[in-house]
Amino acid sequence: MRAITYQKYGPPEVLHLSHVAKPVVQDDEVLIRVRAAETTKADCEMRSFTFSVMWFWLPLRIAVGVRRPRRQVLGGYFSGEIEEVGKNVIEFSVGDQVFGSAGLRSGAYGEYVALPASYSIASKPANMSFAEAAAVPLGGLNALHFMRRARIQPGEKVLINGAGGSIGAYAVQIAHSMGAEVTAVDSSTKQEVLKQFGADHFIDYATTDFTTGGQTYDVIFDMVPRSSYSGSIKLLNPNGRYLAGNPRLSVMLRSSFTTRFTDKTALFAFARETKAELAALREMIEAGKIGSIVDTVYPMERVADAHRRVEAEQRVGAIVIAMDDRDNAGTERQSAEE
Repeated sequence: MRAITYQKYGPPEVLHLSHVAKPVVQDDEVLIRVRAAETTKADCEMRSFTFSVMWFWLPLRIAVGVRRPRRQVLGGYFSGEIEEVGKNVIEFSVGDQVFGSAGLRSGAYGEYVALPASYSIASKPANMSFAEAAAVPLGGLNALHFMRRARIQPGEKVLINGAGGSIGAYAVQIAHSMGAEVTAVDSSTKQEVLKQFGADHFIDYATTDFTTGGQTYDVIFDMVPRSSYSGSIKLLNPNGRYLAGNPRLSVMLRSSFTTRFTDKTALFAFARETKAELAALREMIEAGKIGSIVDTVYPMERVADAHRRVEAEQRVGAIVIAMDDRDNAGTERQSAEE
């Protein structure tokens, strides 16, 4: 089968289209014919081994390969079709259209991936293309996790910093569906899309520091590692909640003091990416409450371009790799909702 591989850490040019052995399905696994895979910031960080948050650099390097990557096929989030099921698998059948997460196994940058049936895999939303569905699990699962942890009530004021990223864009939609008044913070190029997705107010970080605006919030969801923790905490109303989606070590330490010694709560718990959450996202998508936005779909041969676009931070929506021409390779920005 064809797969995008890398033999060493480095720039996008280390990625190559190769022929590798097709995975062999174990008794508790499913073989998925991958139709589309999201190119994420995490993929780019793993490829280059350069991270915006550095506290886990050494343990992660030991885990994934000190001199070169042990797993040479990236890709954690995908959509596709079940091609084969292990003899112990009862919840999936050949031909099922699915989307989900490959977890730490990765491998979705290949035409096939074999994963335990217990992983976060669920039926693909019926009203989405494969490219659109592949753009859901990363952002959707993490956003749903944090918005539920925030315990948002109708009418509360919610600020999302980094609202135009994979996770932030879903957080805007989910918070809006919960009845919140949503303020989105990001680049001005993303204002139109975020307003379409439910943002009531928009702040351009290039011209305005939201921590100095004087407006207070019930919930702040922060996806920007280098933002001001103290500045955000000062903006919280009594009993306000601060959620760090990409926390520095200092924020992790300070959050416990904030929660223990003030009337505010600071959280940084990471998403578990469960099947139940993925099924909940599918229901919300099919009900028209949330949708995905795809900036660009690239063919496998242009994976280096896909990584460059993610790293440029100029995309509006997800960057997706299509595994064949049926999956809209080469198309520009597509929105699941208008």
